[in-house]
Amino acid sequence: MAYFENILQTIGNTPLVKINRITKDFPCTVLAKVETTNPGNSIKDRMALQMIEDAENSGLLKPGGVIIEGTSGNTGMGLAIAGVIKGYRCIFTTTDKQSKEKVDALKAFGAEVIVCPTDVEPTDPRSYYSVSTRLAAEIPKAWKPNQYDNLSNSKAHYQQTGPEIWEQTEGKITHLVVGVGTGGTISGTAKFLKEKNPAIEILGIDTYGSVFKKYKETGIFDKNEIYPYITEGIGEDFLPQNVAFDLIDHFEKVTDKDAAVMTRRIPREEGIFAGNSAGSAMAGLVQMQHKFKEGDLVVVIFHDHGTRYLGKMFNEQWMQDRGFLPKEPNKTALDLIQNHKNRPLVSVRDTETCQLVFDKMQKYGISQIPVRNESGDFIGSVEENVLYRKLMSQGCSLDSSVNEVMSDPYPIVGFADSIEAISKRINEKNSSCLVMDMGGNWHIITKQDIIQAISLDV
Repeated sequence: MAYFENILQTIGNTPLVKINRITKDFPCTVLAKVETTNPGNSIKDRMALQMIEDAENSGLLKPGGVIIEGTSGNTGMGLAIAGVIKGYRCIFTTTDKQSKEKVDALKAFGAEVIVCPTDVEPTDPRSYYSVSTRLAAEIPKAWKPNQYDNLSNSKAHYQQTGPEIWEQTEGKITHLVVGVGTGGTISGTAKFLKEKNPAIEILGIDTYGSVFKKYKETGIFDKNEIYPYITEGIGEDFLPQNVAFDLIDHFEKVTDKDAAVMTRRIPREEGIFAGNSAGSAMAGLVQMQHKFKEGDLVVVIFHDHGTRYLGKMFNEQWMQDRGFLPKEPNKTALDLIQNHKNRPLVSVRDTETCQLVFDKMQKYGISQIPVRNESGDFIGSVEENVLYRKLMSQGCSLDSSVNEVMSDPYPIVGFADSIEAISKRINEKNSSCLVMDMGGNWHIITKQDIIQAISLDV
């Protein structure tokens, strides 16, 4: 039988997939190394296991130990999965800019997660770096992998990712494009590939608010480059030891907006559900299109899975709130009737009885009914509270005709009228409006329809 002894044995051997639509105007071939097929749905599974095994071999991590790490989510996932198999307790610190999905995913594997503020210096005692370091010092049998400076991170990619890409491309790769965070992926992979062919260009993707690009180009660590940014998984405000600047030929900066928009394009145009760092890498790739020529073979790393970003880049409201997508046009009358657009309008004739009105209200669970005459024109309306009052105090009975109890007809609005215009027509005098859709069918718009539309926008 063909099976694995445990889930850790499924890490690696991820596929290369050709990018077709986004790069249709490129002169070269672009292949994505899709790391979402790892058990934790990210490339970080590789280095998480490597760090643990190296720590076990060196005696830093012993049976019954506690793994404590600062993580943006994906490294924590890899550590948590290995922790489940190997029997380690996991405590992770992360920042408040990370998606809720990442935090929930870590908790799903039994990890404890502490959320720390983003907008503080790395040395601030509140930062996720500092909190994880303090906990590692205070908790017995604790071990902090320190993915930024632990060279087992780069080692994993030197031993796995680099050889896989070289073999899968039959040594024809000319460029490697990688988002740079801890630096382990790009540095380890680059080391292997450049040993095979020094001419391979290594292109790192950075984000605005990060120090990598300027440091590479000038050797200056400029604190003025540092400011908060939205993009996840890449960029840093310090220099991790895993970032081998001598192996990286060029850094390309990508804006938060361009990264977020491209993140949404990848599944829609390529059918690959990848995350924000993949969006950054592809946006950077597009910006660097001029660097590539016919015959080049470009490999871009797709680091993690899109499910980590359902509440952010794949949420239209979140994108609109940050100006990354245009706001939807104002809702119209047709939007307000969406919940009942397929149901025929309930109405009564002016010559029918109050008993019939009462029966229809009970049957359909409604409290207002428009009244029509023999020609089908709207000539009045009956509302539950008015009907009750007239039955109780004005000598009417259930046998009375509708024209004895009806009030004024509801105002009629156009199907393209805005919600603002319609709301002005619904007041103490008119509890509802009527609208004809583009198919010639009549519908009622109530206060509840407007309240629901407003609540969905909040």
